[in-house]
Amino acid sequence: MTPGGGTTGPLRPGTDRTRGNIMLTLRRELSFYGQELLRTGLTSAAGGNMSARQGNTVLVSPSGVSLAEISPRDWIAVDLAHGATRRPLRRNVRPTCEITLHLGCYLERQDAQAVMHTHQILATALATAGVSFKALFPDFVAMLGHEVPTIDYVIPAGKGIRDAVTARLKKGANVVILKNHGVLAVGANLKEACFRLQLLEDAARFMHTILSAGKKIRYLSSAQMKAIDRLEAEDYRKLLLKRK
Repeated sequence: MTPGGGTTGPLRPGTDRTRGNIMLTLRRELSFYGQELLRTGLTSAAGGNMSARQGNTVLVSPSGVSLAEISPRDWIAVDLAHGATRRPLRRNVRPTCEITLHLGCYLERQDAQAVMHTHQILATALATAGVSFKALFPDFVAMLGHEVPTIDYVIPAGKGIRDAVTARLKKGANVVILKNHGVLAVGANLKEACFRLQLLEDAARFMHTILSAGKKIRYLSSAQMKAIDRLEAEDYRKLLLKRK
């Protein structure tokens, strides 16, 4: 399966058919990346949740279902401003309990078009143990910034976790680690959010290997990070990720 899928016939901007095809493509992409998160071990069982935004509509995962088992039609359309579902739902079907968190991310960050929340083990474990997630290598700087913030445990599915996460997003963070819980990433699209989660877990493995060898983690210096920020090659790679 590939993300997106094709459409047939020319589409005129602004038509209902155009919007319908855009939403169908987005639903297919959500299902693809839901499977990708399970395939790469970034979450398991029915853990984690994700969403994507199109205008004032947010497509979000249903509660209690494995991300790998959500078909394109199963993503729930929710109104961004009010949180109301766009159409009646089947019995015993409801949006993820973290719907408030997802909507808060979009309202705080207008540039965010995708939100992914995983229960990835190594990054969460190291952060819970007090390890700092500062820049370790060039890709970290380019995709995650100079440091990934962590927040102490907050009870899920409420205002507390939404406020804690959006406060970090407001300061420019694209990834936030939730101690004793998991990780949240935003992106200009689903690919970018997914890549950020994968790269964070790579950084966690990097640090775990160093610590397992009994060595001290050596983070990049401020001067080294600033030099990476100025690299045209990294700007180009980031631009490619933002394209569909």
